[in-house]
Parts: sequence; structure tokens; C-alpha cells
Amino acid sequence: MKVNGCARCGQLVFFENTACLRCGAPLGFEPDGGRVLTLVPDSPAAGAADRDDVHDPATVFYELPPVAEVGAALGDGPATGDRAVPHSVAVPRAGSDTDPIARDLLEAVPAARRRRYRRCANARLAGCNWLIAVPAPANPAAGVAEVDGEPDAGGSMPSAEPAWPGGLCVCCRLTRTRPADTDPVGKEQFERAEAAKRRLVAQLLELGLPVVSHVDDPANGLAFDLLSSTKQKVMTGHSDGVVTLDLAESDDAHREMVRTQLGEPYRTLLGHFRHETGHYYWASLVDADSGRAAEFRDLFGDADLDYSAALDRHYAEGPPQNWRETHVSAYATMHPWEDWAETFAHYLHIRDTLRTAAEFGLGVTGPDLGSFGVAPRSHAAEPADLPLGVDGPGGSSPELAEIVAQWLPLTYALNAINRSMGRDDLYPFVLTPAVQAKLSFVHDVIACARTRTSRTAHAVNAGEGTDPSLAAARGADAVTGGRAPEPDRAAAASG
Repeated sequence: MKVNGCARCGQLVFFENTACLRCGAPLGFEPDGGRVLTLVPDSPAAGAADRDDVHDPATVFYELPPVAEVGAALGDGPATGDRAVPHSVAVPRAGSDTDPIARDLLEAVPAARRRRYRRCANARLAGCNWLIAVPAPANPAAGVAEVDGEPDAGGSMPSAEPAWPGGLCVCCRLTRTRPADTDPVGKEQFERAEAAKRRLVAQLLELGLPVVSHVDDPANGLAFDLLSSTKQKVMTGHSDGVVTLDLAESDDAHREMVRTQLGEPYRTLLGHFRHETGHYYWASLVDADSGRAAEFRDLFGDADLDYSAALDRHYAEGPPQNWRETHVSAYATMHPWEDWAETFAHYLHIRDTLRTAAEFGLGVTGPDLGSFGVAPRSHAAEPADLPLGVDGPGGSSPELAEIVAQWLPLTYALNAINRSMGRDDLYPFVLTPAVQAKLSFVHDVIACARTRTSRTAHAVNAGEGTDPSLAAARGADAVTGGRAPEPDRAAAASG
């Protein structure tokens, strides 16, 4: 995940933050650029401590450029070398009725160039900190009309015509069903699940994978049913573009109990989402391409094998004795679909962790990595290509070989650090040459999809208008339409 800083005071901020913990500036995640932005309400005269509307989806915000840039332009910020640094003028005095940075921004940036945003309508309901771009008004002096009222039970704004496109962000639009308002336990679990889903969707967008809501494309779009099992049994799984999650998985004690019962080394909410989303992308990126489907069959096996029979056999007999030589997890041996989904999830695990390590400048330079058969390397946010013709183990692509060469030393170190704290290994898996070849296939499929997908289109999709009939989280704790999901009883061993 990318690392960001508060543009007002320079404090380190994180993906989930809605406000800077140092200066209180409102923050929001802008999915098109994958950045956490520092925001200024369009009514900057109010003091930061007195504003009650910074989490209101009806409030219009401007993006605040880094204070160093504004300060340097206005002569308010000192410089160190060639780089300006945050200045104390950025932080309003306690009790002040003006926001000096907001004032400076309005003076320094022409109105036509100011980028405007609103918060997702699920800001309060689900703790969502994602932003929706707001087009500039035809008459900037007239501003943008406001809509009175609160988000309804489904998280969308009142049915009156809103004055801005959208309402739900690109991530929340994917949620089709959520717990009813009368289920307080389910609502709390729902908020935790949405937090994990936002991290998933942010990575999918960063990788350039197509993220299209079932609302916009009922035939091929993606939807999530996040269901409470407090009053009914819920089976986690995927079917026809709909990912179903039992929200009990957001409870740490329950999830750990299930993990122990199933003998899994790892089980997380984010892992569930990555696994089940892998099933969704298999249909569009692999099965729909005859060439890819043939390569998949060679690596993973025949996808036409009877799934129900394979499921019963797996739980009756367990995995083959030598499964570690060819599969990333025991559950991956159950069926080629599950092998793909597990491998896909692990690829996302690896890429996101390496990205975060790179953002923090975390590298492994010792001990002697040659003893592990891996040449010493430093981390890079985007792995550099190796010379043509240099393949990794099992015929994996050069790009994947470089990723693995970065990943293995990092996991050796992080696993050892975890053990020093009395914790389980961070990554308790083995990437054999056969597994690396499968990871390479996932890498190539995603790279190909990226060339066909414009990330700008995702932000546009999020702002094409709010449909009052949005199925997204209507507050009814039930699957609405479609057949029952294929039952992932282990619900992703990689999760």
C-alpha cells in the first residue's frame, strides 16, 4: 500500500485515516490516483475545531496541495536544500475562526483548477473514507446545491435528485447486500468487512484489473453480499460474479476457532476477499480466453472436473501426501478452481506486502542471502525487468522471478521477527518451482488485463449517477437473486 503524508503538517497518514492525528485535517482516499488526500471544506472560514461537517457526504471538499508547495509560492514556508518543508502556519491556532491554509489555497489556486470531492455516502454507515470526484459547477460562483437528509438503510442518499453524480464510491457500489439495521452485531461486523474490502479494491485498481459493479453491468459485474449469520446460516463463496461472505469471519475469536478446526496456517478477512475475487476473475480473464484456458489446464488441471465430488473427496480424504510440492496450500488441491483462487490470493498478498515494504524503504541486506540460493536485492515498488531469456524456477516469467527474489528474503526476516515476538510466522507458506510457475501465470494474466483497462474508467464508473434502485446494501440480510454460491467450506485457506 502506498504511504502518504498530511499536506497540512507533514504527518505520516495511513490508508484508513479520515483525519490527520496531528493537526486534525480531514483526509480521504481518492481511488483513481490511489492516494490519501488532505482536504479543505469549501467553506474554509470555519475553524477546524468547530467544523462538524468534515465527515458529511454532502460537504464539498477541495484537495489541499502539500503545504510546502503553497508555502513556497506564498513565501510562508522555509526551505531545506531544494525542498520546502511544512511550516507552522499550516496549523490553525486553537479557537481560531479561520483556516490559513484553506485561505492560502483559495488564493493560490485558480477556481477552475481546484479539484472537488465529496465523501462516500457510506462515510458514517461503514466508516468509508473514499472520495467521489465532483465536477466543477457551470457557474463556479454559484457553488453546488446541497441535498438535505441522511443516507438511507442501504447507504445511498435520499431519492430526491442529488446535485452531484454518484453517492456511493466505487468500492461501496460493489456491495449488494448488508445486514439489516435491526442487527447491531451484524452492522458492526459489516463495518470491519468493508474495511478489508476497501483494501482489496484499492489493490485491484492499482494492478489495473477491471472493477465494474454488478449495478452497472448485471451480466459481468462484481457484487458482494456481506451477510450476517446471527439468525441464518451463511456460506462463504462465489457464484456468477457475486461474492458472499459470512460476516462472522470478521470476529477474531470465531475466525481463529474455524482456522484451528480446519488446520489452516492462516485465515483473515482480506484473504477471504482476495480468494473469492480470484474466482470472479477466473471467468473473465482465463475461461473466456481459449489460449489462457489451455495454459491453465496444463498448470492447474481440468476445470471441468465435478466440483461437488472434488469437495466431498477433499474433506473425506484430505490433500495428497506430497501436496506441498505442487500447491501453495492444502485447500488448493481440492479442485483446479480452488488452486487458481488460492494462487491468485497469494499473488495479491505478495504484491501488496512488497509495495508496503518498498514505500517504507524496508529492505533485507543480511544475513548472507546466498546461503538461501537468492542473490541479495533491494526492494522496489515496481520490480524491474530482468534481462530477456532469464527465467525463474519452473519456467516462471522474469518479472515473477524478480518478485520472488524480493519476497523470499523479506519473509525470512519477517517470520524470524514474528517468532521473536512470540507470534506465528507472517507467511507460513513455501513457494516451490511448481507454485512459482502458477504465480507467474497469475502475474501474466493480470499484466495482460492491465493493458486493456484504464484506471480512469473506474473513477468515471463511480460517478455515473446514483440509481435509486441500487441493490447495494439495501439493508435486507438475504441474497437477492442468483443461485447459491459454491460452498467454500474452508473459505480460503490463504485467508
